[in-house]
Formats: sequence, structure tokens, C-alpha cells
Amino acid sequence: MSATSIEATSSHLLDNPAWAALTGPHASFAERVGRAARYRQDVAPFYAVTDTGDPRAWADLATLVGPGGTASVRGVTEAPAGWEVLRTGHGVQLVDTRLRAEPDPEAVRLGPDDVPEILDLVARTQPGPYLPRTVEMGTYLGIRHSGRLIALAGERLHPPGWTEISAVCTDPAYRGRGLATRLVRAVAAGIKERGERPFLHARATNADAIRLYESLGFTLRRRTVFSLVRPTGAVALEETA
Repeated sequence: MSATSIEATSSHLLDNPAWAALTGPHASFAERVGRAARYRQDVAPFYAVTDTGDPRAWADLATLVGPGGTASVRGVTEAPAGWEVLRTGHGVQLVDTRLRAEPDPEAVRLGPDDVPEILDLVARTQPGPYLPRTVEMGTYLGIRHSGRLIALAGERLHPPGWTEISAVCTDPAYRGRGLATRLVRAVAAGIKERGERPFLHARATNADAIRLYESLGFTLRRRTVFSLVRPTGAVALEETA
């Protein structure tokens, strides 16, 4: 499928995947106020609104965030009245167009008992945010060496019909052995078995990761931006009245 047809058929979901997930397959993880929603705070740090151009959505988000709180929101570079942008990061979204997915005989399913090891590996490799209950968002697979977790990948955002592959990381001492590739293919195999389609995000500055994903059969769908925002006080409170 070409990038043009991907855009035409899925923009309503993948342009706002956190909202689609929180109001769909991941509704059990959601905390919602009207037109704003977020994952429970021990699951994932993502917030979403129905439309970043809708003042009513920002008013609902201010209620959800609360005084002094912050929210990580997709697609915002300039905050509306009553909000400020604290920092911004740029990324890319890629979708599977020709990925060869296959199970891996060494990949093991990870669960709550593995969370301390997962958090340790994530802290050392920095693939992106991972919280104590992130493991519940989908299937997470790992590869062990002498009983030690050395590589990880799993499922995160889950809009209807799509599943994001995330937390792809390898212990620095074991890089260059193709472990990340094997785990991406294995996680994708489970996604495709359900009749869904894999997608993922990467930092725009992480050229090595982007090249790897493109070599595996992912296609750049769009560039995106994530911003950490905070209500500034009086104006935001007026909007929530």
C-alpha cells in the first residue's frame, strides 16, 4: 500500500491514535472528561483531545489535568489561550507496508512479575516512557541470556484495527546481533494474527532507528510533534467554568 492510500484510509485513526485507543480498545485504561482523555497514570503518560482546535476540548483537558498539572499532547506547537508549552519533541510515524512478521522461538512473554527487569532495561536504554502497568497494554516479548533480560519489544497504543510496536530496546552489551529485529517481527506476528496492522513511532532525530524500521518494511506515514503543556491559571479556569 502506498503512503498516499495509507493517508486516505486511516488518517482519522492514526492522526490521533491515543484518542482512538482510549475511546476504543484501551477504554479500560482511560480517565476521561468530555473531549479529553488520558491513560491511568501508572499505565502510560499520554493525553489526547478530540480536536486540538476545539476550545471546549482544552477546557476539558484543564479539568482533567488539574491545577499545576501537565499533559503530553500530540500535534501541538502553539498552545491556546490559558496554556503554555513547556517543551516540544519531534517524531515520525511509520506503518507496516511490507514487514515480514514471524514468531521467534527464543522470545518469551513478559508479565507483571518481569516489570522490575523491564524498568531496569528501559532506564539503561531509553526507548521511551515505560511505567509499572505499561506491560498490561498489550503483548510484551523479551529475549533472555543466562536468565537476564537483554532485549524487549511490545504493544502500546491500540486504535481499532492497529497496534503500535513500542519499547524496542537491547542491552548495550548485546547490540549488533539482530535482537531488536527479531522481536519487532515477533511482536508484529501476534498483531497480524489478530487481523490488525502494526505501526510505530520514533524520534525524528533517531536516524539509525528509522533506517532499521524502513529496512524491515515500515513506511514513513507522517511527521509529528509531541508537546508537554500546562494550564497557566486564570484563563484556563475560566474556560472550564
